[in-house]
Amino acid sequence: MSPDEVLHVARAGQAAGCREALFTLGDKPELRYSAARAALDALGYPTTLAYLQAMAKLVFDETGLLPHLNPGLLQPADLARLRTVSVSQGIMLESASERLMRQGGVHFGSPDKSPALRRATIEAAGEHKVPFTSGILIGIGETRRERIEALLALRDLHDRHGHLQEIIIQNFRPKPATRMKDSIAPSIEDHIWTIAVARLIFDSGMNIQAPPNLSPGNLTQLIDAGINDWGGVSPVTPDWVNPEAPWPHLVELERATAAAGKRLVQRLAVYPEYVRNSETWIDGKLRPAVLKSVDADGWPVDDDWRPGRDDPLPAKDTALAINRPAIIGNGMSQLLNKAQKGVTLNEAEIVTMFRARDEDFSAICTAADALRRDVGGDNATYVITRNINYTNICSFKCQFCAFSKGKTSEALRGKPYLLSLAEISQRVVEAEARAATEVCMQGGIHPDYTGNTYLDICRAAKSAAPDIHIHAFSPLEIQQGAQTLGLSLHDFLSALKAAGLGTLPGTAAEILDDEVRAIICPDKINTETWFEVMRTAHRLGIRSTATIMFGHVDRYQHWARHLLRLRDLQADTGGFTELVPLPFVHMEAPIFLKGRSRSGPTFREAILMHAIGRLVLHPLLPNIQTSWVKMGGDGARICLQSGANDLGGTLMEESITRAAGATHGQEMTPAQLQDIAHAAGRVPRQRTTLYGMVGDVSSAAAPAKAYAPPPALRQLNQVI
Repeated sequence: MSPDEVLHVARAGQAAGCREALFTLGDKPELRYSAARAALDALGYPTTLAYLQAMAKLVFDETGLLPHLNPGLLQPADLARLRTVSVSQGIMLESASERLMRQGGVHFGSPDKSPALRRATIEAAGEHKVPFTSGILIGIGETRRERIEALLALRDLHDRHGHLQEIIIQNFRPKPATRMKDSIAPSIEDHIWTIAVARLIFDSGMNIQAPPNLSPGNLTQLIDAGINDWGGVSPVTPDWVNPEAPWPHLVELERATAAAGKRLVQRLAVYPEYVRNSETWIDGKLRPAVLKSVDADGWPVDDDWRPGRDDPLPAKDTALAINRPAIIGNGMSQLLNKAQKGVTLNEAEIVTMFRARDEDFSAICTAADALRRDVGGDNATYVITRNINYTNICSFKCQFCAFSKGKTSEALRGKPYLLSLAEISQRVVEAEARAATEVCMQGGIHPDYTGNTYLDICRAAKSAAPDIHIHAFSPLEIQQGAQTLGLSLHDFLSALKAAGLGTLPGTAAEILDDEVRAIICPDKINTETWFEVMRTAHRLGIRSTATIMFGHVDRYQHWARHLLRLRDLQADTGGFTELVPLPFVHMEAPIFLKGRSRSGPTFREAILMHAIGRLVLHPLLPNIQTSWVKMGGDGARICLQSGANDLGGTLMEESITRAAGATHGQEMTPAQLQDIAHAAGRVPRQRTTLYGMVGDVSSAAAPAKAYAPPPALRQLNQVI
């Protein structure tokens, strides 16, 4: 095929919703056929493998389809080159029997079918960390013992390298005009016996595949025998290896899968297990495209919604989140019962909940909403607050942050700035004048800041408005302030409390697991220090929020560990006022721009974080807050119907998320928050920082117009 012909097919696949481009071809045909040699010469390629490499790169660059390559026997250098243009490769072992290579055997006269040579290719793929497909072909004259020997050979290779992402159990079909045209195809009973044996030989995590077009009418039996994958199913091209066997329609596959009690889910050419460890298994040139197309578990995203953008909500997940579920499986029902009784779930159980889809997803949202109602009734609370981010200059290099500016950050959104104490005081006065009960103050870690800076900020704010609540300083700022003054955390927090500090934001948490922190914020405080700051604050009577910033390089087990660690501290101190899930906003984040992270959580994952947070932290933490800045107004409404009970603050001006590329407004007025609450069927109530209620709610509690700093104040915010 010419490059134009290759692209024509690839673009048809792209338009049809395909994710994979499967390249199937002969084994170095130019070595045997003059026509193949002439065609390569005409196209300008020295070998078929060089041509394949160029075509795979062309398809990926032009369409974004992820190439999977089946080019036959390969040398280690070939595998390494092709790895740079493909996310996975494969070769069927077919059989481990040398007997079939002898005269009279099916592989006689086919030197590339040598089991030893094929095993060498598969071995080399493992050594080069290539996610690989292999399998056996049954019904070609082999015995059942020889099938088992082939499967054991593949298992040994996988045990050494961990690279076999799927094992295909393919049934031979006789074809006209071939030497085996009169052979008898293996029976369905023989096929499902072999599938069952493969399932028993490999560990439970292995993916076992059988091509659906080769067993029409028997699909449910294949699932019952142990497969969990149908392989590639193309809406635009035939199965060129078995052109007489048309692909089943996806509707037919879905029906057969459902009949076996399973759910049909699309995957990529590289399986989720390998996507979750993409630094090891996927070439750096391909990794960004893979990461931005998957969720935290490695499955393809199926909607265009992203946190911080004005995207429409996905219709399916929105409906599932707010509608009561159909009958769900006993396993999920047991998990929900445990959570509703306040029993601590373990990590694996929480991961299972994050993997929920369809009816299970709906059941989790419904259970969380019912628990929310039991705990706090039908109120939807909010606080009138003003964010004051006093500097965006920061000496730390968090890979997710587009807000901080330093000597190497000029390319990021916005200019470096530093507010004076007079400017901070003025903003506090303005906040109180607009009915704010709280100011939330945080900033970058300026290299010139010391603990005295934070003490001075507290005193300035308290002097400007003695009755306003000061919600300020992340644990990172607390730790840095204490260190610069040579004080213990206890003594520094005590000094801040005396200076007017009321509560701490639970930020700088990101993901409270050092495996993730080593990637996204390696120079920041570790998990132990974050908890040490919070534990010390709580024991001094300084309460705090708790946050989780998720959807970047993290996985479900990290989310589970984070929630369980929060639960442990809450059981010890009772100091957290609320959990605030913060979906990662990717658009301007350095780690995303470098191609090293996903593009935020899916809508399903974002809703689940609120719902599962409610269930995992029950009964210790009664408040789950949704961030309208991240979720948007419509998304926040769905969160209120899925376990959340709080809409957060009006903010008046929000800098950090907008610096990351969010398009949602800088301020949500009380009237707008009330509208969100009413749309969710809830009663809006204004609260204090510590969840005391503030009189009757009315839209007149603060101006309904969006905040705009007066010209004089805008001029004070000097660029330095």
